[in-house]
Amino acid sequence: MTSRRWSRPRRLRTATTRPRRPYRPQQDVSTYEAAPAGFSPVYTEVVARHGSRGLSGLKYDLAVYNMWKKAQDDGALTPLGEKLGPDVLKIMKANFLLGYGVSGISTPGYGNETQVGINEHTQLAARLVQRLPAYWKQIGDSAGSAPRQIVTVTSGVDRAVDSGNFFVQSLKTAQPALAPLLTYPPAPAPYPDNGSPTAKPDGTNRFLLYFHKLVKALDLVTNTADPMYATYQVSQAYQDYKANDADLLAKQSGLTVTPEATAAGRLLLERLFAKSFVDKIANGTYSFANAGTFSYTSEDGKFAPSLSGDGKTSIKSPGDAGALLYELYVIAPAMRSEAGVDFTAYMPAAQAKFFAALNDGSDFYDKGPGMTEKGDITSRMAQILVDDMFNEVDAIARGDRSHAAKLRFTHAEIMMPFAVRMGLKGVDQSVPKASGFSYDSNAWRGEYVSPMAANMQWDVFADGGGKLVVRMLYNEKETDFKAACDSAKALGTAHFYDYTALKSCYGHVAK
Repeated sequence: MTSRRWSRPRRLRTATTRPRRPYRPQQDVSTYEAAPAGFSPVYTEVVARHGSRGLSGLKYDLAVYNMWKKAQDDGALTPLGEKLGPDVLKIMKANFLLGYGVSGISTPGYGNETQVGINEHTQLAARLVQRLPAYWKQIGDSAGSAPRQIVTVTSGVDRAVDSGNFFVQSLKTAQPALAPLLTYPPAPAPYPDNGSPTAKPDGTNRFLLYFHKLVKALDLVTNTADPMYATYQVSQAYQDYKANDADLLAKQSGLTVTPEATAAGRLLLERLFAKSFVDKIANGTYSFANAGTFSYTSEDGKFAPSLSGDGKTSIKSPGDAGALLYELYVIAPAMRSEAGVDFTAYMPAAQAKFFAALNDGSDFYDKGPGMTEKGDITSRMAQILVDDMFNEVDAIARGDRSHAAKLRFTHAEIMMPFAVRMGLKGVDQSVPKASGFSYDSNAWRGEYVSPMAANMQWDVFADGGGKLVVRMLYNEKETDFKAACDSAKALGTAHFYDYTALKSCYGHVAK
């Protein structure tokens, strides 16, 4: 068969979710369980969050800097506090210029991948080849006779597109014969279906990989018979929930105003500022926001962006201040090459853990399992991705080997509900509205569910009779499917599942 090839996808830009810690594989390749006797790899697929990036916009950094500048004007800085402002400006400048002059980054600035992020996807691809070396050699050797496609799709947003490009470039470096097999399928079309469809780059699938934010201008689906109609509808329901549900908004807005958050924030602030200054934040005399305009120029003088904050990120309490300081603390390791700032001095371990829990709590409620009474409102939209994973393996099961692999590149807002929808153990535990999320009673952790470059991979193996078994890796660790499917494990194995039993357990019906 002849593989079909399309042009590389260009980029779409948008805002994104909160930063997360840089990625670390959770298991060494050499320790994976061997496939059952008689089974050989026939397919693999990946869905991955983009790599480590800078801040998504001029938000946390500018609000914290404005707070610091007022303290400086008031003469209220401690010796440690004196250092904070210059460090925030280093992070700010690095984000303004992020990606400028870096091969593979075409639109520099906030939201781009850092060198850490580039390395994450480069190394992720290299380990994929290392995990299945004979398989990838076989695929490469077939390129001249019976080629199989390596299908690549992204959300269309720049950092996901860049991650995909860095990933496939790494594949080609490891196995040059794979280059002609890479394919970028046409975007689903015609959408919006109101008579004025918008062309999208090949290799883009917003329904599959940006389902949390489908919009009328780009994605409208009015035909109830259209296979994308259900995903569009559940995306709209989710967006309405996120913007307007009173219970959700109360849960999230209340996170930083508890006595515990106030105490943790005050502890951080009093290490930086005079107590009298912190008192003014606590009693509402002082508040700060990401207002103001800054400009920076690259060393060669050819790139000089100017940006203004939108005033929507605010500090109105010590808890707010602590939460925003945490955002800078958690992004700094991903920007070590660009900013060279160490924020650990401003965030002692106990407070780092506290504000990590607050960050996770916010995500838990609107991207994770959330409140029990709300049902599956946060994860229902991920069903299209669950189905896509199974549909690819269905093709292998019926003897269609045209795809050797499918590579998908996306965002935290996709990985979180996807993990919930898959029912991963420790990820799908909701809480009653009357209760609250806490580390003590819930296993949800953002650094497990969706660190930068978070990924789920399925390796598919077949025996001579065509029987399939599947192994799942989450962040490259051998991981169980949902607990209800334990009985689908292949006899005598710890991590391989009989595919027929597995899809039956998930209620998936081949189409």
